[in-house]
Amino acid sequence: MNIGIIGAGNIARKMAYTVNNMDGVTLAAIASRSLEKAQEFAREFSIPTAYGSYEELACDSSVDLVYVATPHSHHYAHAKLCLENGRNVLCEKAFTANAKQARELIEISHTKGLYLGEAIWTRYLPMRFKLDELISSGVIGKVSYLTANLGYALGDVERMVKPELAGGALLDLGVYAINFALMTFGNDIKDIRSSCVKNENGVDLHNSVIIDYADGKTALLHSNMTSNTDRRGMVYGDKGRIEFDNINNCEGIKVILNDGTVTEYRTPQQISGFEYQVSASVKAIAEGRTECDEMPHTEILRVMEIMDGLRAEWGIRYPFE
Repeated sequence: MNIGIIGAGNIARKMAYTVNNMDGVTLAAIASRSLEKAQEFAREFSIPTAYGSYEELACDSSVDLVYVATPHSHHYAHAKLCLENGRNVLCEKAFTANAKQARELIEISHTKGLYLGEAIWTRYLPMRFKLDELISSGVIGKVSYLTANLGYALGDVERMVKPELAGGALLDLGVYAINFALMTFGNDIKDIRSSCVKNENGVDLHNSVIIDYADGKTALLHSNMTSNTDRRGMVYGDKGRIEFDNINNCEGIKVILNDGTVTEYRTPQQISGFEYQVSASVKAIAEGRTECDEMPHTEILRVMEIMDGLRAEWGIRYPFE
């Protein structure tokens, strides 16, 4: 299956490295707004075709799947461009800037019968399913509470601090904490409370979110673009707890029971972690489906709706909305 990449930044480089080390997929094209940059990227990763515009790649019928790796302020426009030209799409997180954009893209994918997925890699990683298995086994008993946080010192990164680029901790980092809660506790949410601290441009530097579930469970989430945090997810039950080391790309799981017993589970060897979302997308396309089981369209929308609600509560609106 031929894969094209739109955007030639760091996340695109990670995907290019991953695809080049996978079986059954081939990097066919790279597109950047700068032809020179695309050509340089193509040389580095042995890609046969380099385009100096996104439109050219979107119109390339030899490309089976386009990975959209531009800033999330541009995901909607670039994913729409590809879908309207008949390309299947795997779009980086946050999927779009808001739920309205997400709904429109999903509608186009359904109308055209094209695959549309979100590259929120944590939804596809094997350790995500290991966590499900451990909770379902009852090893830590009745589960009632979880915490999850993700923080990196990214305050000098342009896309993080500018509202016109849909900046802020929420869409870039908080999306992982929200997905961790939804993957673990589901969607039957009773109430969400939150707070944030903004920068001088009006985007959130860091935020805290409490999600109360109808069955009595609670999730406490935090994301932060000013500090490196421990990036840990913790799930608590009446017989013990589960430590999920790094909710961004799990580095291991530890089960600690009340009697002091500790069991550790190692993360399987991986290329980068991106290979799982590529494989899931390839499988869905081969089966003629518009979405994959790991991150269905209903879940994409749910996450976007939650983030819309949080931004509304904080009074954050992007200039292009």
